[in-house]
Amino acid sequence: MDILFLLVPFSVLLALGVIGLLAWAVWSGQFEDVESEGQRIFQESAAESDVDDSLSTPRA
Repeated sequence: MDILFLLVPFSVLLALGVIGLLAWAVWSGQFEDVESEGQRIFQESAAESDVDDSLSTPRA
């Protein structure tokens, strides 16, 4: 029962920390324009795959 005096404040501090990190991420713009970042990854990998394909084809 005595451990609750330690665990309850610790869990409250941990929850407040997580909420604080989430608030910081939202206010600093981490979640702005999520769709274009996903598209950018595919566009770069498509450009890199063209280079990789030319390197991986066996030569006769």
